[in-house]
Amino acid sequence: MLGGPRLDRIDLKILTQLQQSGRITNVELADAVGLSPSPCLTRVKRLEKAGYITGYGAHINLHKLGEFLTVFTEVTLSEHRSGDFSRFETRIRKLDEIVECHLVSGGYDYLLKFVTRGVGHYQSIIEGMLESDYGIEKYFSYVVIKSPFIKHHYPIQHLFGEQR
Repeated sequence: MLGGPRLDRIDLKILTQLQQSGRITNVELADAVGLSPSPCLTRVKRLEKAGYITGYGAHINLHKLGEFLTVFTEVTLSEHRSGDFSRFETRIRKLDEIVECHLVSGGYDYLLKFVTRGVGHYQSIIEGMLESDYGIEKYFSYVVIKSPFIKHHYPIQHLFGEQR
């Protein structure tokens, strides 16, 4: 494990439970992972301190709030020096409508996920990025029609458990 204490199967169970239910009580968590409450809380605090747990939050149903548009955008930069990537990342981090940014291999440089009020809102953001010299050579947009499911948890035990 990189950057912290080695995790055992109980730590992985704790992380799995917490990412699926961040509001679980310590007593319920302890029961779910097979510990008594005090050692369970000690482990949770250790995982927080080591940076494995970076926060707790609520999943919001945006559909209840109103109409919105999700767009995935492939971005290719004009230049490919280290500073170009850093400048781009620093600038897009300030745009609240960009909720994910991934540097990828393949035919383009970045895959961005936008959440906007609609097509016009998305287009005004992209035009602003092009006019403000973010270093974009070209971009391709993919409007999401439907999201059959979105998982808010990672398969921790499948990725890092003993079956590796």
